Amino acid sequence: MLKRAALLLLLSIGSAQADPLPALTRDGLQALTLAKDSIAFHSVAGADNQTINVAELYRKTLVDGGFPADAITITRLNDTAYMVLRWAGQDSALKPLVISGHMDVVAARASDWARDPFTPVVENGYLYGRGASDMKMSNALAITALLHLYHQGYKPKRDIILALSGDEETTMKTGQILASQLSNAQEVLNLDVGGGTLDEESGQPLFYSWSGAEKTYADIALTVTDPGGHSSEPRAHNAITTLAQALVKIQAHPFRPELNALTRSYFLNAARFTTPHLASAMRVFAASPDNAQAVATLRAEPSLVGAIGTTCVPTRIEGGHALNALPQRAEANINCRIFPGHSRMDIIHELAAIIDNPAVHIEDRSEGSVETQPSPMNGRLPTAVVTAAQQAFPDVPVFASMSSGASDSMWFREKGVPSYGASPIFMKASDNFSHGLNERVPLSAITPGMHFLLSIIPALSQN
Repeated sequence: MLKRAALLLLLSIGSAQADPLPALTRDGLQALTLAKDSIAFHSVAGADNQTINVAELYRKTLVDGGFPADAITITRLNDTAYMVLRWAGQDSALKPLVISGHMDVVAARASDWARDPFTPVVENGYLYGRGASDMKMSNALAITALLHLYHQGYKPKRDIILALSGDEETTMKTGQILASQLSNAQEVLNLDVGGGTLDEESGQPLFYSWSGAEKTYADIALTVTDPGGHSSEPRAHNAITTLAQALVKIQAHPFRPELNALTRSYFLNAARFTTPHLASAMRVFAASPDNAQAVATLRAEPSLVGAIGTTCVPTRIEGGHALNALPQRAEANINCRIFPGHSRMDIIHELAAIIDNPAVHIEDRSEGSVETQPSPMNGRLPTAVVTAAQQAFPDVPVFASMSSGASDSMWFREKGVPSYGASPIFMKASDNFSHGLNERVPLSAITPGMHFLLSIIPALSQN
């Protein structure tokens, strides 16, 4: 196991300011180098997709580190690829531990960024670049941790499988394939979800939350058609205004507030680390989810609104065909994140009742999404993750949560495999630019991230 005082090296990488950079172990420096090298590849869906290059980089790193080449497979699928490393355990009768992640990233335009998104830059204590936090640093830490354990002669009892998908940010087909291939897993450790939160002012750890469930992703199209006509002859019905009226109704509709065991745990525990006003609302909601005042307070907080029930919001709109013609068609996409326990059809029926206009056609256009139930809260991971997080930061509070986003965990849960989001990254909420401009990850996350993984991987693969 990695010793906290072992082989500290000063990281000598140029910085725009004289701020001291954190000391890193050899493992930490290797993880940083691997993260930088992977960010340099344009692993974005499309004609120039270089996800296969990321996979080849990871394979070379693992083979150079001692893993046999035949333990690693890379499989192409359309413009992307997925990768599997299988580290054989001592007891083939035991179900494997799967460590899940993804190699692709969302698109980024260089003209919008302060730095080129695919030219990794270390500056002022951060690694900048698309995928820095989502999730190429986590991948680099996982690969480095596996190499460390391998070099130390660690012998897992059960197989350890590193399964990295290649289109998690788009169609999620490779994640679905991996879940089908690995449906015999004991559990999944998904490094794409969850993680530690640092205090905004002091930078000290506040808490670590792991995810045992996620909401169902849905894209629902609203379409209005009309014969149209000349714009100089307005009519009572207009496709754009009919659609607009439907959107306003959806915007004003409060979906029923809901709780489950994971979100109740989160509200009761996270209330200790926020403002008194918000903390009071969180505690009241955890006890009485129908309390109107508490619900109103939580709905006003963007970081919490997704945790109290289903949300639906317009994300795209198109309409009309000419500046001087009445529109013949208007269409909007409604993106819903559905609380576990409800199907997409349940929400479509609710939207139809809200809109109450047969002229608005409603269609489910969701791709790459399935409805799943929460993973058990009483498995091996909850205990292992407490120990791991406290290896990173002694005595840090650890508790469960539910993710509002979608990840590859859903494909495993669909197969009946418990999947838990437990990222190795600790960072401030204000540093989270995943999917946004100028994405970055603090270098200070590297060492605690290694401690976390070097604790939890043996804990889950040794029994």
